[in-house]
Amino acid sequence: MTPATATRPAIDFGRATIHRNLSVAHLVEAALARGEGVLAANGALACDTGERTGRSPNDKYLEDTPAVRASIDWGTVNRPISPEHFDAIERAAMEHLRTQKDLYRFDGYAGADSAYRCKVTVYTMEAWHNLFAKTLFINAEPAALADWHSDWTIINAGALKLADPAKFGVRSPIAVVQSLEKKKVVIVGTRYAGEMKKSIFYAMNYDLPDMGVFPMHCSANVDRTDRSNVAIFFGLSGTGKTTLSADPNRALIGDDEHGWSDKGIFNIEGGCYAKCIRLSKEGEPEIWDAIRFGSVLENTVIDPATRIPDYDSAKKTENTRVTYPLNHIDGAVIPSVGAHPKNVIFLSADAFGVLPPVSKLSPEQAMYYFLNGYTSRLAGTEAGVTEPQPSFSVCFGAPFMPRPPMVYAELLAKRIREHKADVWLLNTGWTGGAYGVGHRFKLSWTRAMITAMLGGSLAKAQFREHPILGLAMPKAVAGVPSEVLDPRNTWKNGASYDSSARALASKFRENDRKFSISDAVRAAGPKA
Repeated sequence: MTPATATRPAIDFGRATIHRNLSVAHLVEAALARGEGVLAANGALACDTGERTGRSPNDKYLEDTPAVRASIDWGTVNRPISPEHFDAIERAAMEHLRTQKDLYRFDGYAGADSAYRCKVTVYTMEAWHNLFAKTLFINAEPAALADWHSDWTIINAGALKLADPAKFGVRSPIAVVQSLEKKKVVIVGTRYAGEMKKSIFYAMNYDLPDMGVFPMHCSANVDRTDRSNVAIFFGLSGTGKTTLSADPNRALIGDDEHGWSDKGIFNIEGGCYAKCIRLSKEGEPEIWDAIRFGSVLENTVIDPATRIPDYDSAKKTENTRVTYPLNHIDGAVIPSVGAHPKNVIFLSADAFGVLPPVSKLSPEQAMYYFLNGYTSRLAGTEAGVTEPQPSFSVCFGAPFMPRPPMVYAELLAKRIREHKADVWLLNTGWTGGAYGVGHRFKLSWTRAMITAMLGGSLAKAQFREHPILGLAMPKAVAGVPSEVLDPRNTWKNGASYDSSARALASKFRENDRKFSISDAVRAAGPKA
């Protein structure tokens, strides 16, 4: 991408010492010396994010300028803030940062394909935040740093809370403000590190469509022996993107954010950001082994005597996280690029226990279910969410999509059509009843279904149609009890299931009214 800030003046941080692109060891040392965290027994740096243990979507704002106004899908996700208020928040953040003795700078990339990457500079007050950036973005080669001109700049003053929010045109002391014209992000009031990575994903979601690239909130992996067998997994946080893409039989390309160009796919990041609540070596060995020196644990309870992480504890939050560089995963694809996907998988954690565990989608259904992006927001992923809630999130990533949904849906349809990819809807949520009554699908069943998809056998299976949702359900999948493939069979009362299925179908129909779609795509939705 063009170095958008090449002609801009350098940022003046006053007398603060800027520590630039420190090594992992030096950042860990600085974080420990500053009391920002503790070293866990497995070598990871364990830190707390404070009051906010998840993203703050209600405190995220986009600068409203004439240059971008017409191309933004304004609403509850893309909330406008005036240029004057943006500038005022930036000034407040800079005044606070200039009072600091030490600040930390990271320079690196977003985008593993050099044709589409952007240069990112991150300034932070805390050393561990800079380590987070160093882990999640792609590190620049030392030779590139001598003449570095950033495309995007993040200014993280997370410890500062706005004393008079109304003065700044925001609703609370917390604000994450982004300018697509200035190519800048300013963070105040929240120390949750995930705001940094998601702000750059948001930026790429705006820029890449103009370059003919489909930006995707998905994970990706590839067969270790057949590099043409690429799979991508769409889904919001907690639906299994990271878990399911970390497969011992396949090489990881990335766990969260990708672009799909006319050459294939590429990872936007250089690391992984996995949920680790109830993590076990037996259930997720790849992630377990990736947590070592150079990783950052967020809000995980650490035994004060042994320093052993308690992954089962949700004392601080359900949204416990770990970040680690991609090379901590054995055999990960680096540079993280891949061929055109053969299988596209939509992940939904259905809190109602209605969706079949797996369904094969027609091209029209693929567009319908992508636009609706049905899932459940899981506890702790966002501030104020304490238990799973049903949710429609456009394109399986509404919080990160600045443009109108049809921009992304049409790019998906184009890529699927061009490369004849099979598309699947996979329910990683509940069966046998809704949340609180039923239970989550066994991970072993889900993995068996994915194995059948990626091996090609599931596409050749016999299917029957769900009478209410219209989805094609396989009659048999190796390694999965046949009775669970039709969710009605898992409920004690079939009539209760039908009632819940019709209620969910009604929610889909209510939600799809917001989209200007063809009759064929609309007809691909639920039947009742």
